Amino acid sequence: MKKKFVCALLLVIIIISSNIVSTLAATKSELKEQQSQISGEIENTENEIAEVKKEISQTMEQIQSLTSEIAGYEAEIEKLDGQLADLEESILETQQKLEEAEKKYIEQEENLEARIVAQYEAGETTYLDVLLGGGSLWDMISNWQMVSDIAEMDNRLLEKIEQNRIEIEEAKKSLETNKEQVEVIKTNKEATAKTLKNSQATKEQYASKLSEDEKALNEELELLKAENKKITNELQALENKYSDKIANLGGNGTLQRPVKSGVITATMYYSSGIYHGALDYGIPIGTEVYAAAEGVVLAAGWSNSGYGNYVCLQHSNGMRTYYAHGNGKFYVEVGDVVARGELIMLSGNSGRSTGPHLHFEVRVSPYNWFGPGDSRRDPRNYL
Repeated sequence: MKKKFVCALLLVIIIISSNIVSTLAATKSELKEQQSQISGEIENTENEIAEVKKEISQTMEQIQSLTSEIAGYEAEIEKLDGQLADLEESILETQQKLEEAEKKYIEQEENLEARIVAQYEAGETTYLDVLLGGGSLWDMISNWQMVSDIAEMDNRLLEKIEQNRIEIEEAKKSLETNKEQVEVIKTNKEATAKTLKNSQATKEQYASKLSEDEKALNEELELLKAENKKITNELQALENKYSDKIANLGGNGTLQRPVKSGVITATMYYSSGIYHGALDYGIPIGTEVYAAAEGVVLAAGWSNSGYGNYVCLQHSNGMRTYYAHGNGKFYVEVGDVVARGELIMLSGNSGRSTGPHLHFEVRVSPYNWFGPGDSRRDPRNYL
């Protein structure tokens, strides 16, 4: 009896254990399945995040591409405006010359008419009558001289009339050609302006898709571009002002290191891949900064373009060097001629800077910043 009870009990235990194991196996299987689902959801979410990041990156790239296009269109419009101004000035000069030529032509025609009237009123008198009208040989010689002078004057008058007639015709042709060119340039300008407007509208559409942080960065970039363009124009005016000093500068196009210490912390591209366009030297605030070559000081002060306190030197070979983020201590002034290796300022952390360093930049004529024709060059090619 006991054996039967034990056997029954064992049987019950085995059945219960089997159910427990089966239940545990089912629970484990479900957990694995749930884990797999969660992993899949995580993977999908990560993919979505990657796609969003990719989309944002592409949007930023499209904005930068459009910004470059816009800069190109703006440069083209400026070029067309210059051509238009030159043509309009040429048209004005041509019109003035045409008026003068026509005035002379009228005067000469009036003189010729007066001569013809005088000859008519004199009747049938000819050059021969005048020549033989004298009584003596000396009178005849005198009359011959007078006839020669009159004939020469008539010929000169006729030549002047013909010359002025030709000048008038050429001036009219030139005027018509210039006016036609003006219309062509105006048409091209209108087309370029329309394309520019479309590109700006497209850029605004892309910009609206950016995150708040990216919008802030994009707005900052736009401000930097505008400020940089303003600075470029100001520097160009100063370059023209000090052209004599610049023409007398020496140098062979090579540069020396602008600081005696510090390592290069950034090159033409940041580690993120974003274009930088300069070298950064990691140095403590107050480090001495030296002119990389002989040059004329075009700027020594504060800039809102992100440079902070900076110095700009113009060199004789169409090169400019920029030394940015200074601490405000300058040893040079605008218009100074500095020697290669001369102390110009102390480094700092001013402007758009994330830490103490010297931003060392090289540009070549026409000194464009950003977009088509960006003239920033790797300083290492000149050191």
